[in-house]
Amino acid sequence: MAKSKILYAEDDETIAFLIQDSLESYYEINCYPDGKSALDAFNSQSFDICLLDIMMPELNGFEVAQEIRNKNSEIPIIFISAKALKEDRIKGLKIGADDYLVKPFSIEELILKIEVFLKRTRKTEISPLKYKVGKYDFDPKNYTLRDRENSITLTQRESDLLFYFIRHKNMVLKRQDILKAIWGDDDYFMGRSLDVFISRLRKVLADEQNILIENLHGIGFRFSEKE
Repeated sequence: MAKSKILYAEDDETIAFLIQDSLESYYEINCYPDGKSALDAFNSQSFDICLLDIMMPELNGFEVAQEIRNKNSEIPIIFISAKALKEDRIKGLKIGADDYLVKPFSIEELILKIEVFLKRTRKTEISPLKYKVGKYDFDPKNYTLRDRENSITLTQRESDLLFYFIRHKNMVLKRQDILKAIWGDDDYFMGRSLDVFISRLRKVLADEQNILIENLHGIGFRFSEKE
């Protein structure tokens, strides 16, 4: 199973190294030294949870969190800050953060909080909901696409890939991120499999003129649907 992916923004190199070193055995953690680079990464990649310092150059943690919330209402956000005033905690939670940890704290406490929110989002992801994909109702639990007349049964990989695209609609998705999320690895042979499954999905959705799976040369893919 692929590791959950963390976006971590922290301008203090020592603290960033310690936390990254402590967490990388459990998670894939990407660390950014300022708010702008963190936000750029969020806009171009997919993450499972965000850990944000507040006092950072370029953009502060509050500004980054606000931009993230404007784009994604569900991804967990945890503030990690030396700012211990009640007003700062309230501001962070009002912006939409899920929790607020005051430095110093134990790594064990941080991991427990991360796991609480990851489990919560995982439950949301595997819930037996149906999603609209053009004219179809997509049921990821049962691997089916249905309209009024037809029912198409997908393979598990096809279903997992389509579900991943739906959850990251209109986002630029790097090949390696897709491979790690669906296959758990990003080697050459897995990459060839990804191309095959994307071709299959394009054939299944060929009649849906409003749905596009773009191949972004040298980067990855983007799944989009015209409203």
